[in-house]
Amino acid sequence: MLAVGGELPSDDAPWAYEMKWDGIRALAHIDTGKVMLVSRTGRDVSASYPELQGLASAWRSGGSSSRASTAAAHGPLVLDGEIVAFGPDGWPSFEVLQQRMNVSSPSQVRQLAAEVSVSYLAFDLLSAGGESLLDRPYRTRRQRLDDLGLEGPHWQTPAAFVGVSGADIRAVSQQHRLEGIMAKRLESRYEPGKRSSAWRKIKNIFRQEVVVGGWKPGEGMRASLLGSLIVGVYDARGDKHSGLVYAGHVGTGFTNETLQLLTAKLAPLRRATSPFGSTIPVPPEHARSAVWVEPELVIEVAFALWTSSGRLRAAAYRGLRTDKDPTDVVREQ
Repeated sequence: MLAVGGELPSDDAPWAYEMKWDGIRALAHIDTGKVMLVSRTGRDVSASYPELQGLASAWRSGGSSSRASTAAAHGPLVLDGEIVAFGPDGWPSFEVLQQRMNVSSPSQVRQLAAEVSVSYLAFDLLSAGGESLLDRPYRTRRQRLDDLGLEGPHWQTPAAFVGVSGADIRAVSQQHRLEGIMAKRLESRYEPGKRSSAWRKIKNIFRQEVVVGGWKPGEGMRASLLGSLIVGVYDARGDKHSGLVYAGHVGTGFTNETLQLLTAKLAPLRRATSPFGSTIPVPPEHARSAVWVEPELVIEVAFALWTSSGRLRAAAYRGLRTDKDPTDVVREQ
């Protein structure tokens, strides 16, 4: 079941709120002492996350809660949840999780599992003891999930908040730089494969002014225009002589008119060398074909979060800021 994007509900009463975890969505099929993890694309990713197999033995022993149903305790389960890796601050970090993604070598998987462990955060229960719960309301499914007592070294059931302010829950997610929150109708059924308005994702979108230090040419029909912008900020002192601090690239949010405008504005600013300092190097894949420019153009972007390496994640162009001096552009969050 997929969610639609939207705003916070105006009335909190019919909704439960959950944190939107920054990980990989997966169904967990637990039966006969094994866990099969299935991605959104239907791919079996169990072998990539061996530490999650312990969830099966934990469940066969009845979980960690005396409230777990005896009838379901020895039967199969199907959970919906997120595979996450925790960062140094104790909150899920997609940047950390990327080290575990798309790794197929068993020896490399074992090594990474010891160095960068993952956890499964269960947020829905689709089947228990052979009984399908798809037509049960979210309120009932969630209570049954909580009653399982799935808490362990690599799995847990994060809280769902009912009867509280969605704005307060969102404020907590923003404080910890999470991707956002989920609002789920208490009386909604589970609709496999569908994007339903009964689940609403409310993203945390931040805004930041950045200085353009270069651009990558477009491809195909847009070969004569820019494809993406390479951007940065200055340090808090606004020291122009130390160079820009690389902050990532911006490749979305452009209209054809915007691409033409920006290409025209950047053309006379071309220079032979990078304006970025050495604090955070520009990745080779971006530097290789970059057209460098004098750092004079300021734009505003919307983005999801700052990564621990000082880069903007999921940055999208929002407009020119001709009212800003480039040397005044520093990281704001």
